[in-house]
Amino acid sequence: MQRFVIVVDTQADFLKVDGALAVAGADALVAPMQHWLASLRPSDIAGVLFTFDTHSADAYPASAEAEQFPLHCVRGTPGWANMLDFAAVDPGIAVYRLEKGVFDMWAEADVVIEAVATGVTVARDAFFAALHARGVQEVAVIGVAADYCVRWAIEGLVARGFAVEVPAGLTRGIARLIEQVVAEDFVTAPVRLGAPA
Repeated sequence: MQRFVIVVDTQADFLKVDGALAVAGADALVAPMQHWLASLRPSDIAGVLFTFDTHSADAYPASAEAEQFPLHCVRGTPGWANMLDFAAVDPGIAVYRLEKGVFDMWAEADVVIEAVATGVTVARDAFFAALHARGVQEVAVIGVAADYCVRWAIEGLVARGFAVEVPAGLTRGIARLIEQVVAEDFVTAPVRLGAPA
């Protein structure tokens, strides 16, 4: 049975050591994540979705994120760019992108998912409902930060009836490691840590 993959916010402002909101140790994720993505096979994977944290310099100061973090991932800047090469994914696997203005990829009502190859967009909730209807029951989640955007991605997937696997060694957190997040926040949920990538 196929599963889906979500790659959360692997952007320069988080992954580069000099990024606007650098996550400690996240720079070391780039090579293993690229290798892991390259190892995925079309027979096993229904698609890969890359999320982009996306802000504007004008609107950010009034946001909830501004209460905790400096301005980061401003659309169109080098810090907003994804550090992973979409071309690493087997061409037989569909690649998608999603832009979000808050930590939680499920919180905004008007979010769409865009197919990278065609530019066709689908409403986020309709996209995941269609995945579920096709028999996709598990989603693998990697990226940053484990205790913020990754955590909320997992929570939303579970709420929508998916089981979640977090492959070991492919996330970093700001204050908590993914192991701690899973142990504390998803005790009774269908969320598991996977084998090392």
